[in-house]
Amino acid sequence: MNLDPSFLVPALLAVGVMLLVGFPVHEFSHAFAAFRLGDSTARYQGRLTLDPRRHFDPLGGTMLVISAVLSSFFIGWAKPTPVNPYNLAGGHRGEAIVALAGPLSNLVLAAVVAIPVRVATSPELLVRILSNPLTTLIYDVGVIWVFINVSLFIFNLLPIPPLDGWRVLLGALDPRTAYNLRQYEQYGFILLLLILLVGGRILVPVIFFVIDLLIPGARVYAPF
Repeated sequence: MNLDPSFLVPALLAVGVMLLVGFPVHEFSHAFAAFRLGDSTARYQGRLTLDPRRHFDPLGGTMLVISAVLSSFFIGWAKPTPVNPYNLAGGHRGEAIVALAGPLSNLVLAAVVAIPVRVATSPELLVRILSNPLTTLIYDVGVIWVFINVSLFIFNLLPIPPLDGWRVLLGALDPRTAYNLRQYEQYGFILLLLILLVGGRILVPVIFFVIDLLIPGARVYAPF
């Protein structure tokens, strides 16, 4: 548990922006990709929108807030976007494209914010930023925003049901192999639990590797 205000305040602010912007963009990306491939299910259910109210999941949002308080590893989710794979052009390949759209949106969101954060991390400018509480807060929110989105990008691409990476994997395989693998979907939540319990040793170094590519040196001054 990290109750240090220097971490908790920017973390909760970043979580708030995630609920208002990050999660809606992720789910909208799924819905838009499905719509472009011929499936209007999400559109008919009012999910082809960036309105955060349409995508908010109470449990997933609460988990994101709790994880920000209890640890420096953020776990949360929005309401899953409904997709009818039988309507998609390209069959199971189309399903993989729809699944990939969500995590890719997180990478884009991370990269967009990483640009000004990277500029701000230059030694001359960073000294001035860290000398002011307000600009320090904004900087920390930006770094944590990048951390959350990179984390979601990598986590969601794990080939474990019901994560997006599972659908991407099935779409990359031939139909017969994909069909045979579907029998293991019932064990997905068990695997997810194991990943959450012991997988951090593997995932966190990968997450930090990507963050260091986007904003090299920023983690030295970050609050986590």
